[in-house]
Amino acid sequence: MKVLKFGGTSVGSANSLLNLRSIVEGQNLPTIIVVSALGGVTDLLIKTARTAAEGNESYRELFETIVKRHHDIIASVITDRPDELKEEIDTLLSELSSIYQGVYLIRDLSPKTQAAIVSYGERLSSRIVYRLINGSKLHDSREFIKTEQKHGRSILDSELTRALVAEEFRHEVLGGRIHIVPGFISTDKQSGEVTNLGRGGSDYTASIIAAALNAEALEIWTDVDGFMTADPRVIPTAYTINSLSYVEAMELCNFGAKVIYPPTIYPVCVKNIPIRVKNTFNPDGPGTIILNDVEDDRKPIKGISSISGTSLITVTGLSMVGVIGVNRRIFTALAENGISVFMVSQASSENSTSIGVRDQDAEEAIRVLDHEFAKEIEEGAMFPMHAESGLATVAIVGENMKHTPGIAGKLFGTLGRSGISVIACAQGASETNISFVVHGDSLRKSLNVIHDSFFLSEYKELNLFICGVGTVGGMLIEQIRSQQETLRNTHRLKLNVVGIASSRRAIFSRSGIDLANYREELEASPESTPERLRNEIVSMNIFNSVFVDCTASHDIAALYQTFLDHNISVVAANKVAASSSYDIYRRLKDTALSRGVKYLFETNVGAGLPIIGTINDLISSGDRILKIEAVLSGTLNFIFNALSADVPFSETVRLAKEMGYSEPDPRIDLSGQDVIRKLVILTREGGYKAEQSEVEKHLFIPTELFEGSLDDFWHRLPELDEDFEARRKVLESEGKRWRFVARMEMGKMSVGLEAVDSRHPFYGLEGSNNIVLLTTERYREYPMLIQGYGAGAEVTAAGVFANIMSTVNN
Repeated sequence: MKVLKFGGTSVGSANSLLNLRSIVEGQNLPTIIVVSALGGVTDLLIKTARTAAEGNESYRELFETIVKRHHDIIASVITDRPDELKEEIDTLLSELSSIYQGVYLIRDLSPKTQAAIVSYGERLSSRIVYRLINGSKLHDSREFIKTEQKHGRSILDSELTRALVAEEFRHEVLGGRIHIVPGFISTDKQSGEVTNLGRGGSDYTASIIAAALNAEALEIWTDVDGFMTADPRVIPTAYTINSLSYVEAMELCNFGAKVIYPPTIYPVCVKNIPIRVKNTFNPDGPGTIILNDVEDDRKPIKGISSISGTSLITVTGLSMVGVIGVNRRIFTALAENGISVFMVSQASSENSTSIGVRDQDAEEAIRVLDHEFAKEIEEGAMFPMHAESGLATVAIVGENMKHTPGIAGKLFGTLGRSGISVIACAQGASETNISFVVHGDSLRKSLNVIHDSFFLSEYKELNLFICGVGTVGGMLIEQIRSQQETLRNTHRLKLNVVGIASSRRAIFSRSGIDLANYREELEASPESTPERLRNEIVSMNIFNSVFVDCTASHDIAALYQTFLDHNISVVAANKVAASSSYDIYRRLKDTALSRGVKYLFETNVGAGLPIIGTINDLISSGDRILKIEAVLSGTLNFIFNALSADVPFSETVRLAKEMGYSEPDPRIDLSGQDVIRKLVILTREGGYKAEQSEVEKHLFIPTELFEGSLDDFWHRLPELDEDFEARRKVLESEGKRWRFVARMEMGKMSVGLEAVDSRHPFYGLEGSNNIVLLTTERYREYPMLIQGYGAGAEVTAAGVFANIMSTVNN
């Protein structure tokens, strides 16, 4: 024998009812069907009652909505004597109408009257299902589900109910028939008055019957495929959990997973009856099975559940230390006033206890506790109750946590690196649940980062904000687009570009931007500013996020500190921040370290060459940087390599710009400013305090060419051709070449044009390549050499991409 429960959405429409009939008629065992009210009807019944109690005649319109809803369902699904069923339904509706009329006239809605009113939802729906399924038998749950009054509440009388259920469904009565039972409804064992088992009570009804009859299984049919690893409305990658233990299911239900009404689990758990959660609209789906022992399950956590709208009430005072019975008084007082506590966190010093309640219960809870401890508060031994509202409670659940060391450490480390403050936490000795409280606006981020970090997600996600869509930024976006599928398949990594900004416009999408059409979308977007960019990114508060700067903007670089303060990693091709004042550089580095995020700028020097990373590795391993000698400008190296009798100096500069090696304004390269910035960055990364003003400069272009407009520069540049050609001939006769060399020795820095012969490592440097010689305590006699492409959009974008990938294991 099986018990199947169908929730409101499963009986809420003609389509769902036909699905129900198909599912029920496919059963090959004697079956008991427990049904809820039509979807939304219970809420409508209560709303109508309260409207009537206010003396508002519009309750009649609400009542007519209830009538029409049931009439429409009958007309849609009942083909055998529908008028006969409609007459039965109308009889019940007439009774209900009279009750509403009485409530309206006396302007009062007592708990007893409300219980009677809401019972009509299941009484009506069960008759419709009874007539829908041929050969079924209808039972009245008021006859065998019995409650008793305790602390002002209706509580199930388990022993009496068990005996009555066994009698109602004797073996000879059960037979091979299908039995229909209205869920939720009960009666008081003393007075016989209608009571109910609480919202979600239809689940409970089904569980009570299954346990009393030692059913083979209990099936809960709803509108989801089963328990999910997290709320799919928050985490689109959440998926159905195949199996749970009773304990895991109970913990998830207690902390917000509304798949099953929590009391449902206990009766069948005691009898070791499996629960299967199935989707009425996807009956062939496997669903979730809940058992005593789940085999072959090694995941440390099964799922994440959450309760928004949490208030944390702190009971604190010196009188609590070592005093027996304080917590008993707290929980007794709250229980007697019908206030549910779903989390408790107590300091080891015993001088404070924090309890989690729903926001709507906070005010009453404070009143109750202030009254309970009024004497202690008056004497100053305890403080008045304090509540912090607008919070959220999150729980991670899994019985295997007890077998996996470090889960709590990983959890709180992950939250901390994401900038999420934990206000209170609790973990039971059973180690099946770690729950914690965060600010409400951090809930989405908390759920996402935990789901991602504990491998509940199919993919690890990295959310990118890319600023700058010029040569480097555009190339980076194309590289990301072309690699997205490969990274998903081979590394289980999902690169999600959630923001793109140009110098004038910006687009944002939490779900991700289509990189194939981003330019059209960007062009159609509103104008943007650095301030808007900052505000949008911070307010999105998205997990595992990286801001990628492919600009040369001072205004954009000024945003880094804010992003790092909000636990957003920064990857920069922009050299401004790392080469600005040492104090700014140091603060950015220190903030990233303290926040557990990344500030990476490998492409500031050498495009895609691993120069900064190599220096960092050397220092981290205990080495010391003594000297740096480098050709760091791919632009200048290209210019001096291209210089010949046939190609004058001015033409080489123009070629460098046309081929994308130089900045849009080549004077930045020719002034040596770009090299100075790079040298300062390397010196700092090498462990020295350095400022740009400290670099000794030996330049090769007259200063007057850097004055005036860019057009003036291009007009006057050919004036230098004759002098450069004369000097070039002399250099060629000596077997030498020009290189613009950056030097640092024990913190002393210089840049200048030097002539090197064929024996020097810099002599054979081709095209726009860069080269760096690192002399360290370990590499003193034979310096380490790093050489390769040092300019160009493709290699620079690739270097930025590599830095982005370096944040994945953050």
